[in-house]
Amino acid sequence: MNARDLDASASVTERITAAITQAIVERRLMPGTKLVEQQLADIFDCSRTLVRQALNQLSRDRLVKLEPARGAFVAQPSVEEARQVFEVRKMLEAAMLTDLCQRITPAQIKQLRSHLKQERDAVGRTDVPGRTRLLADFHVVLARMQGNEVLAQLLTDLLSRSSLIALMYQSSHSAAESQSEHEAIVDALEARDKRAALKLLEAHLGNVEANLRLDPRVQDLKSVLQP
Repeated sequence: MNARDLDASASVTERITAAITQAIVERRLMPGTKLVEQQLADIFDCSRTLVRQALNQLSRDRLVKLEPARGAFVAQPSVEEARQVFEVRKMLEAAMLTDLCQRITPAQIKQLRSHLKQERDAVGRTDVPGRTRLLADFHVVLARMQGNEVLAQLLTDLLSRSSLIALMYQSSHSAAESQSEHEAIVDALEARDKRAALKLLEAHLGNVEANLRLDPRVQDLKSVLQP
């Protein structure tokens, strides 16, 4: 295989990986969904070998679980993994906001305001996939403002896993509430008020996590089975 063929194969693999990741982020692919290689090959008009490469990458990203003799499935994060993901996000994003409060520019504030408008519009028209993507992207936009692509990619991966967690454990958390909390964080950044920004971020991530059912009620066997 020559260099051009290798590049073409890599491009197809990346396209499959990106499409499945996006479907997870937008909550169109549910945890536990089986990802059939031949169906994916037909959808993307490629070989099963390239599909397998994409599924292997998604497995490394913890978005897909590969099971011997059974195939590939959208991952189903455990309660403990869910808690750990939010713990890491809190640490990373707190450090990120601390740095941004010191050096955010008027142009970056303008960019954030534009993003917030897109969020409001998506929430207002009940565009569920759109608002889900935009609410997650808000955190990645903040990371990219630091010029650190490693941080941005790490946060993107964590947000993808957060989307899976939300699919499995979310209750009635309001997208409008998240959007409003984003507005308040940007206000604090514009004022360079580090204390307020960190307090708002902690409350925001705490609210998202609190609205997940991470402590499922253990039912009494007698009460469940008694006629």
